[in-house]
Amino acid sequence: MVPSTVQQVGVILILVLPGFFYQAVRERLGGARPSEQETGHRILRAVAASVLLDACYAVVAGPWLVGLAHGAGGTHGPLSGLTQDPRRAGLAGLLLIVAVPTGVAWLEARWAGRGARAKYEVQPTAWDALFRRRGSCFVRIKLKDGTWLGGWYGKRSYASAYPHTPDLYLQAQYVMKPDGAFDKRMTNSGGVYVQGPDIDVLEIIEYGGQPDAGREGTRGDAPNERTEEAEEAEG
Repeated sequence: MVPSTVQQVGVILILVLPGFFYQAVRERLGGARPSEQETGHRILRAVAASVLLDACYAVVAGPWLVGLAHGAGGTHGPLSGLTQDPRRAGLAGLLLIVAVPTGVAWLEARWAGRGARAKYEVQPTAWDALFRRRGSCFVRIKLKDGTWLGGWYGKRSYASAYPHTPDLYLQAQYVMKPDGAFDKRMTNSGGVYVQGPDIDVLEIIEYGGQPDAGREGTRGDAPNERTEEAEEAEG
């Protein structure tokens, strides 16, 4: 049945939102589980959590919640109490929809992580961990067909994040030698786009100066971080 009134929509939101807050906080603290990679599974878990939390609310504070919803007298509609005492209704909403689900998710994460020796990062993939809060750097890529690509990952570059398919845009592209060493920067290039599934090996070069300093046959016009940073500052 599709809700047809504002009151019905409000009731549905109140019943469903606790589970979605719980799910969001749990994923933020502990990461998405392999069984929840699909959106449908995550929604199903959030709805199930809402049903469980709502049942607990009904057992612990059922009469108080009914009185709060109906208000004094209870003759002005199923949610008339929310308009009669909006401050108390708002505090109850924050407690039951936000605070309690957040606390339950936090306790679950603490309990699951107690005694664990290994550190678990909340990033769902290694790709996200690699580019999350990544500063400017050079990137060297070897594609699955053996082609080498290289470029500058700067302020105008972009890396996708989960749940989207990994892909990467480098704002400046460089000519690459057959052995994967950097050569000169390509002129009149607007950057290079690479799809994650095409990548065989990706290397992040964070140190200053020439990324291929020390490689045999490196040219003197190999890329330099100071040059790229100066151009970004001017742009």
